[in-house]
Amino acid sequence: MKIIITGATGLIGKSLCENLINRGDEITIFTRNIEKAKESLTGIKNFVEWDYTKPDKWENEICGKNAVIHLAGTNLFAKRWNKNFKNEILKSREISTKNLAEAICQCENKPASLIVASGINYYGDCGEKTINESNNAGDDFLSQVCKVWEEQATKVESCSVRHVSIRTGIVLSTKEGALKQMLLPFKLFIGGPLGNGKQWFPWIHLEDLVNAYIYSLDNEKIKGAVNGVSPDLVRMSDFTNTLGKILRRPSFLKVPSFVLKLAIGEFAESITMSLKALPEKLEQNNFRFRYSNLYSALKDLLK
Repeated sequence: MKIIITGATGLIGKSLCENLINRGDEITIFTRNIEKAKESLTGIKNFVEWDYTKPDKWENEICGKNAVIHLAGTNLFAKRWNKNFKNEILKSREISTKNLAEAICQCENKPASLIVASGINYYGDCGEKTINESNNAGDDFLSQVCKVWEEQATKVESCSVRHVSIRTGIVLSTKEGALKQMLLPFKLFIGGPLGNGKQWFPWIHLEDLVNAYIYSLDNEKIKGAVNGVSPDLVRMSDFTNTLGKILRRPSFLKVPSFVLKLAIGEFAESITMSLKALPEKLEQNNFRFRYSNLYSALKDLLK
């Protein structure tokens, strides 16, 4: 397949590119910095300089491809949230997806699929309620970002192009992300849950998430929203207890929500949300998780 990928230099993008190249797909990378992308992505020959606000510079590259996978968006952790940065987070997702969708629909030889990253925060804080892809969006900032993001992606359906939005949970990897950040406190014997520990913690092993992207790419029956989370429902305290057990470290030192908010601001509310999310659509379409159990996932990553 001929596939365009944005956001390829991120954690998910790099692993996804490696897997697609290994199976023989032809990848074109849309990137703001071609030289930097070439350094971090090996085995790829096609790079296009991509400014998402200037579609006239790149829209012709989309025609004739089989699929577009859109992972790019301003890093939520890049700065402390304020009004300007929150606007940047929103626009980087809304406008880039809008312009990609319009470019796809303008092609005579259109890609068959647009697969877009979204977030499990789409649902907002759901407490003890079990949620699947049919639940509505929440009303907090990240929920509305995800909603707008997905609405722009859905527009390709009007020109008979399949759309998938993968609502990603906490991606477990020792290379980047939440798990990497949590390892140091545990190694220093000061590990423990964030917030009260009772909130549901929607996680997924990086390998399973990448496989879910490829499965969604190949399976035409998968359409619309997809929860990119493990079927193993755990609370934050379950997660940290399991992590402590594997590392042979204590896991009882909680980081109160107010301390998190002092440290990182408004984003702390999103980190401590309770999301009891199930990957119903993946399971209905017979996707097989390699790491459907938290202990096996952490054991693999920390071996």
